[in-house]
Amino acid sequence: MAYSGNPKDYSVAVLYGGTSGEREVSLNSGKCCARALEEKGFAVTLLDPASRDDLKRMVEEKFDVAFLALHGKGGEDGTLQGFLETLGVPYTGSGILATALAINKGKAKELYERAGLRVAASVIVGKGDVLDDADRQEIVDTCGIPCVVKPVTEGSSLGMTIVRDAEGLQEAIDTALAVDDEAMVEQFIDGIELTVGVMGDEAPTAFPVIQILSNEDEFYNYHAKYAAGGSTHICPAPLEQEIYDQAQSMAIAAHAVLGCKGISRTDIMLDADGCCWVLETNTLPGMTETSLIPDAARAAGMDFGDVCEKLIEMALE
Repeated sequence: MAYSGNPKDYSVAVLYGGTSGEREVSLNSGKCCARALEEKGFAVTLLDPASRDDLKRMVEEKFDVAFLALHGKGGEDGTLQGFLETLGVPYTGSGILATALAINKGKAKELYERAGLRVAASVIVGKGDVLDDADRQEIVDTCGIPCVVKPVTEGSSLGMTIVRDAEGLQEAIDTALAVDDEAMVEQFIDGIELTVGVMGDEAPTAFPVIQILSNEDEFYNYHAKYAAGGSTHICPAPLEQEIYDQAQSMAIAAHAVLGCKGISRTDIMLDADGCCWVLETNTLPGMTETSLIPDAARAAGMDFGDVCEKLIEMALE
């Protein structure tokens, strides 16, 4: 079903909230997206998958398309995508496999490497693994100190720690495993934080590169991401053209190798030698007033409503 170009022809279910640790961010994203879609002329209904009654409405009522404003587990991992495909409802963003792969940092990294993208050395530790001193030393030998420890399938930097001495490694792993079944210990790349949005299916294109400055925090954590004034976004990033092109190319390659559709946002570190390192890809990036995709879209000449409408157009195709 091709998009008619007239928003008034469509009933849109904006799915937001959910049950993940990023619920509050998702509620904010959903409200922002719903407002932008209503201003475009779409008939919008906000539904929260955490509510059984809202899920029932999704099944029983007629919606032309679902706009996904969910983040994290239960919304950005293929679960809800499978539910919507069972119902036969088109939805925005990537499909079941791409979302399941992207949310798992270990699996995504395997695909990045296969595509020739530069990634940091890492080790996966499971919740049932018992580490002795030799195991911890092997992790340090592989990843170095400092290193980063983060949950494998959580977003928004939840449960993430920068470990600056080997004695803090076990505590950091325990922190990550408190919110996930697996933890990733990863080589720390010291440098400039960049992020690149990518839009499209068959021939994806990159948005302008954003440089992220955390104003108060050690790294781009939950507070820096979502608190007003928590971070500064410089867009387009003030980089040499070769590095700028490298970052955009890597984001497009990450989008493609994961099989993403609609929109994605890939986080990248730029080291002191001018090399870009791919960290992870978000298949349903934040869409709040402080989020990165709206900033990048504005720099590309698209307002927020245009982005939301384009996502619906791609979903209906």
